[in-house]
Amino acid sequence: MDLHVTVSGRRDLAGQIYRQLRERIVEGRLAGGTRLPSTRDLADQLGVSRKTTLDVFERLLAEGYLVARRGSGTFVAGTLESLPARAPGHPNAQIRAAEAGTRAASRAPDDGDAHAVHGAPAQPWWQTQPEALPMPRPDPRLACDFAGGVTDKTRFPFDVWRRCINDALRVQARGQGAYRDPAGEEKLRLAVSRYLAFNRAVASNWDDVIVTQGAQQALALLARVTLRPGDTIAVEDPGYPPAREAFAALGAKVVPVPVDDDGLVVAKLPKAARVVYVTPSHQFPLGMPMSLARRVALLEWAEAHGALVIEDDYDCEYRFEGRSLEPLKSLDNAGRVAYVGTFSKTIFPELRVGYMVPPGALKGALMRARQSADCHGCVLTQTALADFMLNGHFARHLRRMHQTYAARRERLLAHLHGPLAAWLEPVMPNTAGLHLAARLVADADESALLAAARAASVGLHALAPFYLKAPLQQGFLFGYGAVEVEQIDAALTSLAAHLKMA
Repeated sequence: MDLHVTVSGRRDLAGQIYRQLRERIVEGRLAGGTRLPSTRDLADQLGVSRKTTLDVFERLLAEGYLVARRGSGTFVAGTLESLPARAPGHPNAQIRAAEAGTRAASRAPDDGDAHAVHGAPAQPWWQTQPEALPMPRPDPRLACDFAGGVTDKTRFPFDVWRRCINDALRVQARGQGAYRDPAGEEKLRLAVSRYLAFNRAVASNWDDVIVTQGAQQALALLARVTLRPGDTIAVEDPGYPPAREAFAALGAKVVPVPVDDDGLVVAKLPKAARVVYVTPSHQFPLGMPMSLARRVALLEWAEAHGALVIEDDYDCEYRFEGRSLEPLKSLDNAGRVAYVGTFSKTIFPELRVGYMVPPGALKGALMRARQSADCHGCVLTQTALADFMLNGHFARHLRRMHQTYAARRERLLAHLHGPLAAWLEPVMPNTAGLHLAARLVADADESALLAAARAASVGLHALAPFYLKAPLQQGFLFGYGAVEVEQIDAALTSLAAHLKMA
């Protein structure tokens, strides 16, 4: 038989012929069992050398698209015949789109293409979740956006960081191309252990530290090695939504436990909880620290019930009033606390570096889980960050940012206690971190306040999404990590004026 195959020019002749034959096979235009002309006949038909057609047939044979029958010739394989040409999940549409390149991108997909993505459905939990985690992102269209979880990158010493990266590149260039320790680079683990011992009274050897891709990966790994589907994990209510989602994604039963002025109410912990997730240094999002008595009670509860406590110390570096209480980890003598930290609040979230100091009994399981997830983090970033810390740059950056954030916090409090006091009341004490929480006063109208904020081009973010269970408090989270003092003054002065007119 003659094949309708064309060649253009004299470059990549084998590639041209291969792509056309493969396309006809996967589209079904060359049906399974069809006998192809011999390589000599096809070469004569196309005006190419026999070696070219031999190379094409050998490649198609190796890939399973053709079969050779001794004494009979070469035939199209019947492998793809068992599936309809347009069946969901069939490779035809994917292969055709990939090889057609810009032609496929420039046309609207037909029915077969539209259905192809539904061939392997995701688990129901993932299908019902929102596309993004419910942590608000700053809106550049607003004059001032008080989104939480945002830091000020404009004051980061990128010139110093660039030198650290360049030094790390030179180190990497001299090393072997090999996979690294899942726990992270030894030099960074040493820097973190020294930092924790000096700043947070968390005594640890460098080998106790595990470097992760942000605190979120640390939470996911801890949940993965301690929880089975259906197990109960207790979380603060209100609390941190991404942590709750990480636990729920593994099939855990997430049980909200209320907080009061002393932090998590230990007396209301479910007895079945295998894990308790807390933010004791700066409760998220309300801001109060967990009292010492409540910390001791939580540790005693964990030991009595054989539970793990995950301590998320997410922004412990910024304390503006009084002396910080010791982390749970520093009080833990029974190996019940996994301490989690991050550089997202001290440097910037895009760095994607966090760490944890787990109980020794979990170390091996966490290493196996990390290795199966992504092997290890970016060696270049870890090496640069280790130099940044060990050479004193990190400590100097923290001191500068502490002054900057303290000034912003003071100005924000001045407005909340002053012109906005008729509508909002800060949750007190709120002595640390990069955000403040403020409750609505008794007769204030949340919808009116939001309308006034929109009119003043001010981004406000409600506390309601952080709650799992009623009764929830009406109020707002004011993040000040990425807003200047002058922006705070202008935005909140305008907000107060619009509220008075409402």
